[in-house]
Amino acid sequence: MLSPLQKGEGVAPGSGRRPARGQAPATGEVLRRSLPLTAQTSGSPHPAAPQPHSPHGRRSGGALSFFAALLFNLASPALAQTTVDLELVLAIDASSSVDPNEWELQRQGYAAAFRDPEIQAALASGPNKRVAASVVVWADATVPRWESAWFVLSTPADGERMAGFMAALPRVPEGGTGIGAGVAAAIRKFERNGLTAPRQVVDVSGDGRETPPRENVVLMPMARALADAKGVTVNGLAIVNEDLSLATWYRNNVIAGPGSFVMTANDYAAFGTAIRKKLLKEIEHQERLSLR
Repeated sequence: MLSPLQKGEGVAPGSGRRPARGQAPATGEVLRRSLPLTAQTSGSPHPAAPQPHSPHGRRSGGALSFFAALLFNLASPALAQTTVDLELVLAIDASSSVDPNEWELQRQGYAAAFRDPEIQAALASGPNKRVAASVVVWADATVPRWESAWFVLSTPADGERMAGFMAALPRVPEGGTGIGAGVAAAIRKFERNGLTAPRQVVDVSGDGRETPPRENVVLMPMARALADAKGVTVNGLAIVNEDLSLATWYRNNVIAGPGSFVMTANDYAAFGTAIRKKLLKEIEHQERLSLR
């Protein structure tokens, strides 16, 4: 039986290699598209995380080194076809319209949500008693997204560790609002990830509309079509401090799939309350929701 988030067991952000068709991923392997953060397991039960690399090939400093170590304690092996009740990707806006204080409010909002007793209880509310979560940090469509490993969550202790992970989330990409490319990257994380679930959900949040492209990139209509084709639900949280009609734009251009919805936050100060409500609606088992 897989023991979720057991201290000392790591699913490091992987090498990017995919198994041959029909071949199950090796224990501890994570299938990813872009790899700005790396860590490797060793024979030691508590291996030291190596120095991570930035997207531009430069060694990054102590903050990301600390984050690599935190990732190592949080992640657990995603065995081939581990069954969960939900696969959830958090797609988070790091574009230039998000200032450092607003980025911190996002990080602390997610952290507070995973510390919330209702959300911690919801992790085990389905028949399989566990969910899987991963993170994509997106910005300009022309720069690589930052992606985390997949984490299997089932207990309050798992929620606490996920909260610590989110509170230390690095801001790697910046630039324009490439929401289509960010959502597409989130959808691709469901491919051959060693997990199976009845629901696959992308939780995307942001404070602006898609930046007009300067070159050939994935835009929101293409990402939305991809979600529809794969049966993925895309839910939106529109932060409307700079654009009061952003929720309407999200409703018409972003959300997709079964049961999709849009929520709003009036500003970043209200983000924590909004993301808690949104995550609870997404994580809590749907049969329980229907009884309310």
